[in-house]
Amino acid sequence: MNVPIALAALQAQGEEPTRLREIPYNYTSFSDREIVIRLLGASAWGVLDQLRRERRTGRSARMLYEVLGDIWVVQRNPYLQDDLLHNPDRRKMLVDALIHRLAEIEKRRQPDEHAERDRLVGVLVAAARRAIGEFDATLVEASELRKRVQKRLGKHTAKDNIKFDGLSRVSHVTDATDWRVEYPFVVLTPTPRPRWPRWSGPASNSS
Repeated sequence: MNVPIALAALQAQGEEPTRLREIPYNYTSFSDREIVIRLLGASAWGVLDQLRRERRTGRSARMLYEVLGDIWVVQRNPYLQDDLLHNPDRRKMLVDALIHRLAEIEKRRQPDEHAERDRLVGVLVAAARRAIGEFDATLVEASELRKRVQKRLGKHTAKDNIKFDGLSRVSHVTDATDWRVEYPFVVLTPTPRPRWPRWSGPASNSS
């Protein structure tokens, strides 16, 4: 939830104002700093924080945050993962859109105006490109791994007992908070035991 405008104005008067979250689609307890470190690395956060303090990032920063937000929301949402795994064309469209945003950031670079600032922007763009590549590769690997797991476990249990769907994974996550650091890759359920009719003893012969 956004901080009311009046409260934000009061915060801006302090020596170290509290910044609102700028990465979109973050419905978790992770801060911008934690997300950047997870996706781009600790050194990238230092670079980004330096540029933010100079207040010269503007539109390029917003586009970078959008890239991180798109990656983050898929990583934290098994239902979105299922959709992208089942629709390779949709996954490609998303990855292409992420790469397009980085290309727009590249167009806005001004190496002649401030060489050092431009170098820092280049560091962030390179880190973001690696993050996009890893994001895409992880989805491809997950799709292939699901097939291998299904084939191997299918020798020992019924197909319906091997669950990769978002609902099953969310139901067996590490805890019930919105942190949900690790989701299970697959959930196995037992085969229901057959229900035998109750034995009421030998039938009595009546004469």
